[in-house]
Amino acid sequence: MINGKTILAIVPARGGSKRLPRKNVIPLAEKPLILWTLEAGIKSKYVDMLVVSSDDSEIIKLSNKMGIQTILRPKELSTDEVLVFPLIEHVLDNIDETFDFTICLQPTSPLRNEIHIDEALEFLVQKGADAVISVCEMEHSPLWSNTLPEDKSMGGFLKDDIKGIRSQDLPKYYRINGAIYICKTDRLMNEKTFFIDDNIFAYKMNRISSVDIDVKEDFLLAESFMNNHE
Repeated sequence: MINGKTILAIVPARGGSKRLPRKNVIPLAEKPLILWTLEAGIKSKYVDMLVVSSDDSEIIKLSNKMGIQTILRPKELSTDEVLVFPLIEHVLDNIDETFDFTICLQPTSPLRNEIHIDEALEFLVQKGADAVISVCEMEHSPLWSNTLPEDKSMGGFLKDDIKGIRSQDLPKYYRINGAIYICKTDRLMNEKTFFIDDNIFAYKMNRISSVDIDVKEDFLLAESFMNNHE
């Protein structure tokens, strides 16, 4: 609870993954990947209840062993095409309690810890916000990006007003890093998205803490950061 408001954290963790099979339970620095997120949720000062949504018996067993409530996800919500909101809605429809705010903590962000979660919630209270989404600064400016035609020509690749400008002199751009999504529960259910129309703010994280594991290279990067963390 924070500022008198109750907090539910949901960890959506499918058993399947096409690009990195079984990624949620692959050992990362000697722990199953999902364990890093579960421990962060448990250690948070403000999270009142942590729930894991999964279709996978191994993930459910691991979560229950830690004393975490689990919701068995039906097959129709366990495919690659399913968006986040239906998973969140399924959990909210299948728990007895109601909470003022709901957080989504994806297990693919193992370097996001309890400090980030608590800072994001404190920032939510500070701003009087209805939603907060975590972001990080982009590695490269999108102003230096473009699509390529079939012949790979770079004629017109950069806009004229960008040519000759050093990358460090370009405006800073931020991207959603997938680590923390917070929303007032009633607005989340009404608008069916964490990206509500107003009173929503960005919580900035550094790039290292923002590693999102999607493919093997991401996994190796996260492991390297963890092994070299002082």
